[in-house]
Amino acid sequence: MDKGDKAMQKTILITGSTDGIGLETAKMLTSLGHHVLLHGRNPKKLEQVQKMLLELKDGGPVEIYVADLSLMDNVQVLGKTVMEKHSKLDVLINNAGVYNASDPITQDGLDIRFAVNTMAPYLLTQKLLSLLGTSGRVINLSSAAQSTVQAEALAGRVKLSDGAAYAQSKLALTMWSRSLAVSLEDNGPMIVAINPGSMLGSKMVKQAFGVAGGDIRIGAEILTRAALTDEFQTASGKYFDNDLGQFASPHPDALDIRKCQEIVRVIETVLA
Repeated sequence: MDKGDKAMQKTILITGSTDGIGLETAKMLTSLGHHVLLHGRNPKKLEQVQKMLLELKDGGPVEIYVADLSLMDNVQVLGKTVMEKHSKLDVLINNAGVYNASDPITQDGLDIRFAVNTMAPYLLTQKLLSLLGTSGRVINLSSAAQSTVQAEALAGRVKLSDGAAYAQSKLALTMWSRSLAVSLEDNGPMIVAINPGSMLGSKMVKQAFGVAGGDIRIGAEILTRAALTDEFQTASGKYFDNDLGQFASPHPDALDIRKCQEIVRVIETVLA
């Protein structure tokens, strides 16, 4: 990208971008000259990543934002800070995800998987809708692991195993993506849920399954495509399965709009 070509430069917020697919995506987008807003929990790690990205040839600007997405007040502050610094956001990539934690219950009394993988991206998206406008894009990282959501577990009243909490949190994310896309129609950004590819070599896959996993660039490439290409311009409410390399059907629950709206109601009640 030509440095003078500011019109083409997009402002893109990627949550959980200090390692794994998030970091790989940040590298890709920065090296294409885009303005990347990095998010992480660890200020030191964020600074190191920022320094590395700013050394890329022809790279775009890089800002850093610290927030713990397991805590809803942190998510509120993150949204507010981005709003204060920017009048427009082209793309929000809700990438941050948790599979297991030494303490799976957050200070808000939620299961950390539902907090980080479902609630935080919902709240952040809602906070940033006005910045995204109708030309913006919201890209939600789903998973091939999707299982029927127990409303009581989503609300923090039932304890689940790591695998169950993760699979339910990812289906809940896919479901609210669809519900929000349908309710906003043309009055909001494009909202898509993407399975970036199963068993890619992220820290999470290594922790959860004890395997090295596949090339994480597979995941970063599909997120970059979703952020930038015309192919995704009309993808709102859809699900892209990168294991198949195409738009596909998610779990049947995510195709039932009444069920999707019910999940949104539970999320709204918890956030209230």
